[in-house]
Amino acid sequence: MDYFIVIALSYVIGSIPNGLIVGKFFKGVDIRQFGSKNIGATNVYRVLGPWPAFWVLVTDIAKGIAGVYIGKAVLGTPPAALLGGIAAIAGHNWSLFLGFKGGRGVATALGVIAVLMPKVTAIVFIVWAVIVALTRYVSLGSIVAAAIAPPLIWLFGERVEYLYFGLVAAIFVIVRHRPNIERLLKGQELKIKAGSASPEKKDTDKP
Repeated sequence: MDYFIVIALSYVIGSIPNGLIVGKFFKGVDIRQFGSKNIGATNVYRVLGPWPAFWVLVTDIAKGIAGVYIGKAVLGTPPAALLGGIAAIAGHNWSLFLGFKGGRGVATALGVIAVLMPKVTAIVFIVWAVIVALTRYVSLGSIVAAAIAPPLIWLFGERVEYLYFGLVAAIFVIVRHRPNIERLLKGQELKIKAGSASPEKKDTDKP
C-alpha cells in the first residue's frame, strides 16, 4: 500500500503540465499550438522567451525532487526514493491531465538525480550547458548529458539501482530525441533562440 501511495502521488505531481500552465498565465496561449508543440522549457523559451521558460524549468525540476522526497517520506529507503522519482518522470512524459501525453522528461529526471546523485548532476549539467552555449542545440546537449550519466554514476560508485536507472533513463532520453537526432544529422535542427516561435511572428530561426 505504501508503494502505491508513493507511485500514485509522485505520478500525479509529475503530471502537472507546467509548460501549459505558464503559457496560459503569461501569454494566454496554449504552448502545444506553437513551435515544437512540446510543453517543456525549450519550447516555452522559443515561444514565450526566457522568463517563462525559467519558471517551467524550475517547476519541472521540482517535480522530480518532489517524487524523490515523497519516496523518502513514505518508506524512507533509497529504492523508494528512486521509485518516486521515476513515477514523477512518468507523469511528466505521460501526463494524467494531457491525455497521457507530455514532454521528454529531461528536466524532471535532472531533479531526481540532483537529490540522489548531486556530484553526477553537477557534471552532467555543466556538460549540457557548455554544449548548448557552444552549439545552441538544446537537443544535442540533452542527448550527450544523458549518455554520459551512466558512466559517471559507475565512476562515482553510486548504488547499483541508481546505475540501472541512469542506463534506462539515458536510453529513454535518446530514443525520445530520435527526431532531433535525424534533424541534427541532416543539419536541419533548429538552434535555441528566445521568441523565435512566438505567436506574434513567424519562426525565422535557421538551422
